[in-house]
Amino acid sequence: MSSALQTPLAPSTPRRTVALRQPTVDDGGELWRMATESQTLDVNTSYAYLLWCRDFGTTSLMAEIDGEPAGFVIGYVRPENPETLMIWQVAVDSSHRGQGLARTLLDGLVDRVPGVTRMETTITDDNRASIALFTSFAKRRDASIQRDDLFGDHHFPDNHDAERLYTIAPLS
Repeated sequence: MSSALQTPLAPSTPRRTVALRQPTVDDGGELWRMATESQTLDVNTSYAYLLWCRDFGTTSLMAEIDGEPAGFVIGYVRPENPETLMIWQVAVDSSHRGQGLARTLLDGLVDRVPGVTRMETTITDDNRASIALFTSFAKRRDASIQRDDLFGDHHFPDNHDAERLYTIAPLS
């Protein structure tokens, strides 16, 4: 599934061709690279990103700008709540940050997944960029946002900050 659009990502950005498409196994390495270079995401093994592209490609998006990998959003529909899209990771290549690409990816993914009326994601308290991204998403969709404790630092066997659950609903 591919949809190319000619649009500036931000008012000061020159026009570029932005293509949003379902990631394939061949994209797994690029997802891993962008996650690693983000310096904020929990980086999983390259194998995990390959599996993600294979098994959850329909609930994920890859962005390319002028044919080059630029960002991704990966998620899944919760099996016990099929109206809920859980966003696992959003990353934008450093050369494309600050241009609205993460916003474009989130909007594009939600618009492609049928039957979704609610979004969830987890965010640590110090990740201001993600908090701003999902808060602005909720405002654009005229949805409420609820924050709850999900995983406290005591749940993690390693040194990991608490993860707060952000629930955004209803999605329009």
